[in-house]
Amino acid sequence: MNLEKAWQNWQKIPAMQKIFMVQNLAVMIKVGISLSEALKTLALQSTSKKLANILVDLQQKVEKGNELGKSLEIYQKDFGELFVNMVKAGEASGKLEDVLNQLYIQMKKDHEISSKIKGAMIYPIIVVTTMLVVGVLMMIYVIPSLTVVFKEVDVELPLATRILINTSDFMAANTLWLGLAGLVLVVAIIKFFSTETGKFWLSKFTVYAPIISPVAKKINLARFSRTLSSLLKTDIAIIQTLQITSQVITNRLYRQALLEAAEKVKKGVRLAEIFNDYPRLFPPLIIQMITVGEETGAIDDILDKIANYYEEDVTQTMNTLPSIIEPVLMVVLGVAVAGMAVAVIMPMYTLTETM
Repeated sequence: MNLEKAWQNWQKIPAMQKIFMVQNLAVMIKVGISLSEALKTLALQSTSKKLANILVDLQQKVEKGNELGKSLEIYQKDFGELFVNMVKAGEASGKLEDVLNQLYIQMKKDHEISSKIKGAMIYPIIVVTTMLVVGVLMMIYVIPSLTVVFKEVDVELPLATRILINTSDFMAANTLWLGLAGLVLVVAIIKFFSTETGKFWLSKFTVYAPIISPVAKKINLARFSRTLSSLLKTDIAIIQTLQITSQVITNRLYRQALLEAAEKVKKGVRLAEIFNDYPRLFPPLIIQMITVGEETGAIDDILDKIANYYEEDVTQTMNTLPSIIEPVLMVVLGVAVAGMAVAVIMPMYTLTETM
């Protein structure tokens, strides 16, 4: 039982399970089902054992008179700070149903963007991995059998052929050590980028890199706008809204900017003026629309429109990304194959001339 509980604690609740849970909870509250009964029903319907256990625990606590938002605090790791705070705000304002609907939209949009990004990256990752594996296998097993005749002939081989033969020999003689070195390198890179320093440098790279930067900014701006809009619609204080949004955004530069914005808002500085100090992160379109939102008092609706704009832009970019990457990968593959072919074929002409 302890092992089963430990396994459940380690597992993540699937995003779609949480989305369906929020959607169904909002519907059941709307038709007049009590919160306790709704949680019990959702626990019975859930296909995720971990989520079912959490819902049972929440139902028992609600039955004892505890608030749902307060009870969710111990499960903040599973649901996130945004989820917990929005539920609390919904209960405090008596608009839990509206907040749950807003949460459903927020979670659904966030999941759609994440799915699009993962889907767009699967193809290039598979192609690049296959290219590397095939290339290594050729260097270790195929090239030595092709070049063995060149070693036996007392003729000066072209530079490309010598490089190919020496590289192949080195890889064949040190396969185990190279494999271990590669594994250590991958682990070290993953470990580094899991640290705050690594995350900061990765965030900086995605914001400043020429090709990656536009896409990365759109993704972060879509998430920033959607989260900020959702929180403002639940009447959570602007300072707390910025702090919570900073935790939702994974890019450290955006996170730092939002935390600094929260401190400046305390001093009475307007959002548009604050974000204007970060031209790399917030384009003029964002600044202008936030300015209009602050002047009209409809900043939550303005941010909602910004979120829709960037989400559509990200979706379109992710849909076209494979067709853009494919020719680039084909060119890289073609150059690699051509280089290897030239290195193998060139000595044949040299041998022919000496005969």
